[in-house]
Amino acid sequence: MSETARTVDAQRLTLLLNELRLPAIKQVWPDFAARADKEAWPAARLLATLAEHEVAERDRRRIERHLLEARLPPGKTIATFTFEAVPMISKAQILALCSGDGWLETGANLLAFGPPGGGKSHLAAAIGLALVENGWRVLFTRTSDLVQKLQIARRELALEATIAKLDKFHLLILDDLAYVTKDQAETSVLFELISARYERRSLMITANQPFGEWGKVFPDPAMTLAAVDRLVHHATIFEMNVESYRRKTAIQRRAGPGRPPTRATINENIRLSLHDNQVAETRLPASNQSD
Repeated sequence: MSETARTVDAQRLTLLLNELRLPAIKQVWPDFAARADKEAWPAARLLATLAEHEVAERDRRRIERHLLEARLPPGKTIATFTFEAVPMISKAQILALCSGDGWLETGANLLAFGPPGGGKSHLAAAIGLALVENGWRVLFTRTSDLVQKLQIARRELALEATIAKLDKFHLLILDDLAYVTKDQAETSVLFELISARYERRSLMITANQPFGEWGKVFPDPAMTLAAVDRLVHHATIFEMNVESYRRKTAIQRRAGPGRPPTRATINENIRLSLHDNQVAETRLPASNQSD
């Protein structure tokens, strides 16, 4: 085949790949074609290799898009979550949930309770990130921000449509439920969201208060009972009642690595005694050291 014919074929192929929207194959086919010629690949092997490359690139781009739309806080991953600081949380259970299998399809929920600084938001974001990487769609949002958007939608007579648009997310993470003000208009749209997703799409909610204090969020006792009933019907609940990780870290940082402990310990006393002995030996007269 002449060089001119090869050039024409390459140009035709580029146009066809553009028409078929196969950008990954368009980018790599010359290298793979040259390799196939050199190694005498069968045609099926070359086509399969190009198709696999296109599928992998599409998966990568899809995950990239889904990560952008998820609005997850940066740096919050399973790898950076300190499970030792929250001993009541099973790492094996969290890793199983991160696959999404068996609970996202049924619209089951995840609920995390505990005082501020205990790692609830980090855990929620880390689960969300792992789910996106496994092909699911997730949205992370502060509860108060989403409630404000839903209130605007209600005033514009578009609440039902706005809630329906959230159905594209397999998991909706509502962070800091406690910061929704005790207002009938706000809590009613939140209740409608919970009701709309019940047994269809999953929610993950983080909150400082246990269910017994949700009367501070939902002013209507009947609404409180109905919301809790829908959330816990198919739910995994994490009670993260630990000391604030942020506070503990701040105290350690303020103390610094060289600061002595606030209380004496056996190990510390031994260390100080050894240090005193070493200092005393270095101060011996030169004549004694030579003996």
